[in-house]
Amino acid sequence: MHSLLPVLSVFSRIVLAFSPAYLVPLAWAWALDEQHHALVWAYGFGFTTACGLILWQTTRRYRRELQAKDGFLLVNLVWTLLPAFAAAPLMFTVPDITWTKAYFEAMSALTATGATALSGLDALPVSVNVWRCFLQLVGGLGIMLLVVAVLPLLGLGGVQLYRAETPGPMKDTKFTPRIAETARGLWGVYVMFSVACMLAYRWAGMSWPDAFMHMCTTMGLGGFSSHDASFGHWDSHAIEAVATVFMTLAGVSFMRYFIVIRHRTLRPLTNDREIRTYIAILTVSIVAVAILLAAEGVVADFPEALRTSAFHVVSVATTTGYASVDYAQWPVFAPVLLMFLGCFVSCAGSTGGGIKLVRMVLLVKQARRELVRIIHPRVVNPVTLGGRVMPASVMTAVLGYMLIYGAATMGLTMVLLFTGLDIVTAFSAVVATVNNIGPGLGDVGPASNFGVLSNVQIWVLTFAMLLGRLELLAVLVLFTGHFWRK
Repeated sequence: MHSLLPVLSVFSRIVLAFSPAYLVPLAWAWALDEQHHALVWAYGFGFTTACGLILWQTTRRYRRELQAKDGFLLVNLVWTLLPAFAAAPLMFTVPDITWTKAYFEAMSALTATGATALSGLDALPVSVNVWRCFLQLVGGLGIMLLVVAVLPLLGLGGVQLYRAETPGPMKDTKFTPRIAETARGLWGVYVMFSVACMLAYRWAGMSWPDAFMHMCTTMGLGGFSSHDASFGHWDSHAIEAVATVFMTLAGVSFMRYFIVIRHRTLRPLTNDREIRTYIAILTVSIVAVAILLAAEGVVADFPEALRTSAFHVVSVATTTGYASVDYAQWPVFAPVLLMFLGCFVSCAGSTGGGIKLVRMVLLVKQARRELVRIIHPRVVNPVTLGGRVMPASVMTAVLGYMLIYGAATMGLTMVLLFTGLDIVTAFSAVVATVNNIGPGLGDVGPASNFGVLSNVQIWVLTFAMLLGRLELLAVLVLFTGHFWRK
């Protein structure tokens, strides 16, 4: 218990840092004269602040530098308990919602998954949709990364949080001497892009509330919308173009943008193998889907097919999950390709989910290396990335991650099949949640939502979202005996 108290002490400060988030929907509720809902957000702010203060007062004596185990434990506490705080106001603002659906919605928001269990979004108060969407902006780069940026009281312990929270295999890379400075730099870039995105949406024709909400879910690559029809609500070429551009930008590592601004050169972007592969895969996939849509007569002509393809390929591949049409009704190759792309296309260090493109690049290089070794057993042919030889520890971690990723995906799919779901819905729902994509196929496709599932199925997928956001290992390590031994 004494080893847990320092973790709870830091967690209390994270709860206090999270509490001002309620002021965002509160401000919108006041501005739009939603007085009843303004009280809900005010109470939410007061309750969360009070909980943080009580916990801080109880545990403030137990402060020490965080160790590796502490970091993983703290991250799991944050990502399981903060959704509970975020879900509570939904119980008082969304008609007929259950706790299961409220917690699922909050977890989906904070993990930037975008899988919703709600319908009738157009009829919800603006402040409720603002809350759902703003949580995706906060969760996009990670609450823990934000805390490391703004709470220097974490000291050197911030490194453990950064490693547990940051997606991708290159967690130990730091671009400034202090981890807090790196985190502040990343959030500065994130805010800069977010402001530009909101202004672009407003210019393209959205109202200010919609521009703010969709900026949150675009930069967070979450995909929540304030309308049941998502981007089909506007049917606007300009709005879809803005979304396509900023989703593509958000799918790239924000660390690279930070280096570009810091050193005033584009070489970190143009010379990066992962980014070049990212652009190439998106381009080839967009053209392939456009040719298919035009050839099958799904759309009238090739330019229209190219526009429709670009929006949906980028949306699903970057794990955002926006839709302007029901792409599940396209020829089966297209929706399956989109789900496949969503599993790996986003770059490490972006706000996207999935296994990250750098891992796929390393796996392909490792496979090619083994093929060469079959022909030339004595050849020295190390795996390289960006001119650097990858350490054996990185390759082992990537292979181990992929093994666990496959096992978790199949295991969760079997659990859903046991509950009675059909194979298309079960498998696509797991893929969509583990990779933080959002919509799946079948009963949870882009024209439906996860509210049609049973409570048991929703809880399984809630756990899948947590697994995906923390990249599996950070969660599963808690279930090992070695973690709890002294």
